[in-house]
Amino acid sequence: MAISATIYKVNMNVADMDRHVYLDGQHTVACHPSETLQRFMLRVLAWGLNADTDLQFTKGVSSAEEPDLWAKNLVDEIELWVELGLPDEKRIRKASHRAKKVIVYAYGDHAAPVWWQANKTKISALKNVSVVFIRDEELKSLEQLVERSMQLQLTIESEQAWLSDQHGTSIAILPEWWQR
Repeated sequence: MAISATIYKVNMNVADMDRHVYLDGQHTVACHPSETLQRFMLRVLAWGLNADTDLQFTKGVSSAEEPDLWAKNLVDEIELWVELGLPDEKRIRKASHRAKKVIVYAYGDHAAPVWWQANKTKISALKNVSVVFIRDEELKSLEQLVERSMQLQLTIESEQAWLSDQHGTSIAILPEWWQR
C-alpha cells in the first residue's frame, strides 16, 4: 500500500518591510512521503519570503513539470518560478525561459557550494535567475515549528527574516544571496 501525503494547515502572517508587503496567507499544503519536514518547511518559508496573493504551492516533488511554488498572472504567464534544492542547470535555464523571474533556494551545507561552483558560470548568464542559500542549521530550526496546524508570523527587514509560531518559538533566517 502506498503512503499518502500528510496534509498541513498553515496560516502565515507576513510583514515584509523591505518590499512593503503585509499579507495573511492561509494554505493547505501536502507534504509528499518522500519530502523531509525540513524541505517542506523551506517551501513554507519560500512562500513567506516571496509573499504575494498570486503565489501558489504546486505539486512540487510530485511533478517534474512544475516548480515548488509559482505565481501566474491573469493570462496564465508565469511571473515567478521558485525551485528548491540543487536543480540541474538545464531545468533552471528552461524555467528562465518560461518565467519572468526564477528563484532557487539551494540548501545542503556540503553539496550546495559544490553545486554552485559547478553551475555558477551558466546560471550567472541567466539574468532573471536568483540563487539563495539556506544553511542546514536554519533548516533544522524550521523543522522544530512543524505541527499539523500552524500559525506562523514572518517578519522581514534588511534582508533578514524572523519566523515565529503560535507558541512563541522564534527562528532567525539569514538567507545568503549567491546571485541576484
